[in-house]
Amino acid sequence: MGMRQDLDQLMREQKIDALWVMGALMNNPNMTYFTGIHNVNNADLFKVRGNDPVLYHFVDMEREEARKSTLETHSYFSEKSLGSYLEENNGDLAKSTATRIKEALHEVGLKSGQIAISGMIDLGYGFSIIELLREMCPQFTLISFLKDSPIETVRMTKNPDEVESVRKMGEITRDVVAKVQNFLQSQKTINQTLVFPNGSPVTVGNVKSQIDLWLAELGADSPEETIFSIGKDSAVPHNRGNLDDEIKLGVPIVFDIFPCEKGGGYFYDFTRTWCLGYASEEITNLHKQVLEVHHKVIESLEAGQFFKKAQDRTCQLFSEMGHITIADNSKTQSGYLHSVGHGIGLNVHEKPFSGSTASPDDLLIPGVIFTIEPGLYFPEKEVGIRIEDTLYLNENKQFEILADYPYDLVIPMNEKL
Repeated sequence: MGMRQDLDQLMREQKIDALWVMGALMNNPNMTYFTGIHNVNNADLFKVRGNDPVLYHFVDMEREEARKSTLETHSYFSEKSLGSYLEENNGDLAKSTATRIKEALHEVGLKSGQIAISGMIDLGYGFSIIELLREMCPQFTLISFLKDSPIETVRMTKNPDEVESVRKMGEITRDVVAKVQNFLQSQKTINQTLVFPNGSPVTVGNVKSQIDLWLAELGADSPEETIFSIGKDSAVPHNRGNLDDEIKLGVPIVFDIFPCEKGGGYFYDFTRTWCLGYASEEITNLHKQVLEVHHKVIESLEAGQFFKKAQDRTCQLFSEMGHITIADNSKTQSGYLHSVGHGIGLNVHEKPFSGSTASPDDLLIPGVIFTIEPGLYFPEKEVGIRIEDTLYLNENKQFEILADYPYDLVIPMNEKL
């Protein structure tokens, strides 16, 4: 099940009469899936089962941006002003807003039924409006999904335009990673520490500033912040890195970069582990093991399989190498301790999932874009290693990496050490 043409069928199976997506037309995945990215700060999208989505926006001066969505659009207060609603409701803004939304539900043809709510909004605003509507409209049942909503399910598979958006982000990611590598290689070193020409140390913060600049120049954004963690921080998978840490030779760096199109569009996800100049024998051997698992898991992928099967395979391979895995101890902080991959699209983490929360429909079917990212982490040794690529299962049931980049652990320095 996937693609937006299957949305009505999913809604029917789950007995959902309408979808209500709240929030802006930017940085709001379930909204921009239907509308694209536009400068509308607050809107409601209603999709009644069997009908096309309809967009209602709050501010009339955003009408031109709303129309760029190509959906049927309405300005909530173009015919009857907000002031009139406030006057009728004793100045109560929440009740006035809820009253207008109630009218909109009738205008899109919904008289009763079950409505599934989603969207990125202020929690206080959403709670107050939803509570009021429950009181005002007992004929509607308002629900939401913790996971596996109809929209999230259809978003799991991508059409050709979506694939190209992710592929383009992969190309941008690869360009930025190459720039980072060149930046690091070009610095001088003093006492095993990278330094600028003025002798000041190169820090994680310096590198991240360059990454943000290069991404912006190429039209991308990094809303969830790049991971560039060195030494002890590399051994904690989602540690973003200490901005003041100095970049040193021979110390493992986990570089996990996941930019998206500006305004909250499609993401890419990519990780390499580097040691500048040289690497110890132990780190070299661990990197070889992670890379071996990475390749073997990709080689074992089959169209139609449960994604969790790749996780089981990863745990098996690392276990055979003598490492503790999350399958042995769900609370382990050493060894292999996360899932091997996740879907990617308008969220950096989305369906299909491969970990313990995977659902029966988390399948590798044509159209999915997902990551493979095995890793080993040893806080006691201050060593972490992760390798990640983003793959696409195409219509010919072939798996392809959307942006190739070398897997080298050691990044040689340009200066004579």
